[in-house]
Amino acid sequence: MKALDGVRILDMTHVQSGPTCTQLLAWFGADVIKVERPGVGDATRGQLRDIPDADSLYFTMLNHNKRSITLNTKSEKGKEIFEGLLKACDVMVENFAPGALDRMGFSWERIQEINPRLIYASVKGFGPGPYEDCKVYENVAQCTGGSASTTGFLGGPPTVTGAQIGDSGTGLHLALGIVTALYHREKSGKGQRVLAAMQDGVLNLCRVKLRDQQRLEHGPLKEYSQFGQGIEFGEATPRAGNDSGGGQPGWIVKCKGWETDPDAYVYFITQAAVWGNICDLIGEPDWKEHPDYAKPEARLDKIPQIFDRIEEWTKTKNKFEVMEACNPLNIPCGPILSMKELAAEPSLRETGTIVEVDHPTRGKYLTVGNPIKLSDSPAEVVRSPLLGEHTDEILSEVLDMDNEDIAAAKADGAVGDEFASSKAAAE
Repeated sequence: MKALDGVRILDMTHVQSGPTCTQLLAWFGADVIKVERPGVGDATRGQLRDIPDADSLYFTMLNHNKRSITLNTKSEKGKEIFEGLLKACDVMVENFAPGALDRMGFSWERIQEINPRLIYASVKGFGPGPYEDCKVYENVAQCTGGSASTTGFLGGPPTVTGAQIGDSGTGLHLALGIVTALYHREKSGKGQRVLAAMQDGVLNLCRVKLRDQQRLEHGPLKEYSQFGQGIEFGEATPRAGNDSGGGQPGWIVKCKGWETDPDAYVYFITQAAVWGNICDLIGEPDWKEHPDYAKPEARLDKIPQIFDRIEEWTKTKNKFEVMEACNPLNIPCGPILSMKELAAEPSLRETGTIVEVDHPTRGKYLTVGNPIKLSDSPAEVVRSPLLGEHTDEILSEVLDMDNEDIAAAKADGAVGDEFASSKAAAE
């Protein structure tokens, strides 16, 4: 039994933030009905294509375990079908521009009339306030949520991160909000609105930098390497390069082969509890008792020099040899793993963290699996749907429409008939 068996999701989302949320719910067993525009579908089906006439990896990797129906919600019959789906579903998820559903005639008040148990979940760029009507993309969210201003090296420009903390990060937040609202509904019997704003989601993930902003008001941030370099702090939390962000100083250092391998690096943390082991490992046993190095407080103004010495040692070994030497001594470290290395890692295949999927038009491809493991509810990754693949099935099963009604809806243009051509292309 899947954890969310029996929960039906009306997925009105597109691109990344919303599809991340609904895919996670689908992995846990929810029946996710993805509504797409007839003849067009989710914009990401055609974005960044690497194989002509096949759904892009951008789409396939965000829409596993879902069913696709194409629906024209601007037609009267399309609105009637949409209203039927609202009645039949437990949750509706959307990431349209602000006010889009209201303009379609489906305000929150109207939705409550149609189905008072429905949970209406939204991703928006900003919450209520001066920017709530602004359009937001991943990097805009990173910049307005505090991430970019604190990422990069001191003296350099703000930098966005490769992790999609704005889109996918907010989708994960929204999924938690939905299952919480479902739990609440079990007691109250009522649905409610769930909002996850991308700015809010990024800021939540940057909470340690907000912590440091407040600490900065009471003096310099001594665990930042800039303190050891004698550089004064400004009024805002600075860009901190590869500083750990925690109470234990950390830095990325070079390993053997760094001259030609861009990923020949390791992250090394000088945890106070194993300082003696670090000193022995890098050939500085005198530092264990030396008054300038023995205590964490004494080392704070020497962090850059300490990591220079650690790097002298790590450059004599490759990144995996560094890890093999450090782990038995409880010294925290981690090799910088490229996407190519992660894709080939057998243990990630065994746990389902990376999965190979077979698709009818693009063949086999790699994707991420469910990162959350439940002991009694395993998650199976099923390929993403072709455009409109389940239109007839959903109309029949969910709305109890017969073949004549379905044919009439197609003739009216309320739903599409793309799957016939998609199926022919696949075959």
